[in-house]
Amino acid sequence: MKFITENWSLALVFVVSGAMLLWPLIKGRLSSTEQIGTLEATRLINNENPLLLDVREPNEYDSGHLPGALHIPLSQIKDRSGELARYATRPVIVYCERGMRSSGAASALSRLGFSRVLELRGGLRAWRDAGLPTKKD
Repeated sequence: MKFITENWSLALVFVVSGAMLLWPLIKGRLSSTEQIGTLEATRLINNENPLLLDVREPNEYDSGHLPGALHIPLSQIKDRSGELARYATRPVIVYCERGMRSSGAASALSRLGFSRVLELRGGLRAWRDAGLPTKKD
């Protein structure tokens, strides 16, 4: 205990770094959405006709996207909830470039009443890395 009181800054760094390492595990368990890989996404696309929702910015979307994807940037999800409402009964696969923004979009969709929201793990980058097709409009 004396060490901790005399070296409180080191103890603080230890606690904070430990929390940062554990956060992805805790976040995954607390999240109401599920992450899926490219294989699971392909199976779902072939069997269940999910909505593919691209939440990237317009310039990113124009550089290539999943075939058949609906484009609604993350910043517009709430404003365009009426447009999304007709897809509420379908599974939704949300993706962005690397999988960071899709988490926020998935949470927003869950709050809007979507029952099955899935995040594409690794985003479009993982999709491309797996050699799967993309489309440019």
